[in-house]
Amino acid sequence: MTTTVAAGRRGPALVVLCFVQFMLVLDDTVVSVALPSVRDDLGFSAAGLTWVVNANFVAFGGLLLLFGRAADLFGRRRVFLSGVALFGVASLLCGIAQEPWQLVAGRFAQGAGAAMASPAALALITLLFPGPEERARALGIWGGIAGLGGTAGLVISGALTGLASWRWIFLINLPIAVAALALLPRLVAESRASRPGRMDVPGAVLGTGALVSLVYGLLQTAESGWGDIAAVGPLALAAVLAVSFVAVEARAAEPLVPLSFLAVRIRAVANCASFLFSAAFFAMAFLLMVHLQTVLGYQPLTAGLAYLPYAAGMLTGLWLSSRAVLRFGMRRTLVAAFLIGAVGLVLLAGVGPGDDYATVALPGMLVTSLGCGLGNPALAIAAVEGTTEQDAGLGSAVLSSVQQVGGAVGVAVLVALAAGRAQAADPSEGFSLALTVAAALLAFGALLVAALLGKGSRA
Repeated sequence: MTTTVAAGRRGPALVVLCFVQFMLVLDDTVVSVALPSVRDDLGFSAAGLTWVVNANFVAFGGLLLLFGRAADLFGRRRVFLSGVALFGVASLLCGIAQEPWQLVAGRFAQGAGAAMASPAALALITLLFPGPEERARALGIWGGIAGLGGTAGLVISGALTGLASWRWIFLINLPIAVAALALLPRLVAESRASRPGRMDVPGAVLGTGALVSLVYGLLQTAESGWGDIAAVGPLALAAVLAVSFVAVEARAAEPLVPLSFLAVRIRAVANCASFLFSAAFFAMAFLLMVHLQTVLGYQPLTAGLAYLPYAAGMLTGLWLSSRAVLRFGMRRTLVAAFLIGAVGLVLLAGVGPGDDYATVALPGMLVTSLGCGLGNPALAIAAVEGTTEQDAGLGSAVLSSVQQVGGAVGVAVLVALAAGRAQAADPSEGFSLALTVAAALLAFGALLVAALLGKGSRA
């Protein structure tokens, strides 16, 4: 069955799908500013508090490939709606949690719901807008809104925690979830792969296990360091499972991730570039929020408001991205996005104690956010280039998995780098070093795209 829908309904469907993606990405970062309040209210230990963040990352990053393929086989609308329903129920459980374990369990369920809904949403958009120009515009909006959700999470978290209660950072998800469940079945028909297929169970088990172990191990490095068995054990297990996954997929009749899918150059380059892009920007968001509060002395609400101009740059980049892809091509657009982001990170790396926000921090934030907004949609367009009804969910899931793993790697490595330098010098030097390395990652990404994407192609 194909995704056939009246042209007049595609716009409202895109709005619903984008609002849900905004909600899903927002919950990646929305707890950041609220963590001290959560700790005091529920009595978390220092080690336990990290799992308010990590439970969501582990479930989301680990289950994406599984549910992306499930969406292709069992119905993208069905998997999307199931994910939204699970996410909504989990948000309610988080908002009314009375014990630490209840909040952590709710966050894990949120991650599982997001892993179901996010790739299915991107696959539905890809099929709703099949033409190159309309797909570029639709995915430009979707990618930009997704990036904006990460920024908005920090602002909303600061505002709600400062003015109301941390519980509202979860409860505000409920109206969006209910609206999506009510509206989307009226706007989008069911779609699935037209060729009958079955789930590659061994591949699903190995792929999911490898991703869960990898994300868990990377997150553990931020707590215990790279030499601790708590981090090394899961990372070693992830390597073994990944090798086994590749071996199984090479022989499977209907693999979870066909190796031919990843052999398409534009998709391979887009996913490699997305890894670098996510590593740099996830780490930047984490480090900048900590820097504003611990070094510059901002209160949570003030820190959230200080981050608000980042949204303006994101929106500008969003508006430009699809237009730039259509006019200048994918290669030039991505190179520009990576280089603009790198310049912004270099500017932010110079923010130190006593610096004026308007003249030092703000310019760096605006330039960085412009690069982020310009790059996010373009990477999404490239990552699903050439996908069809057979593999649209898979393409979306691979991109989302790469982004989650890239973000986990960026936070683990760059935060550890900043902490190590801060112990030897001062916090500002650690922050500066980490953002300089993040800028170097983006510069390398620009070189990768320039060298490997064809000059003459639309992509």
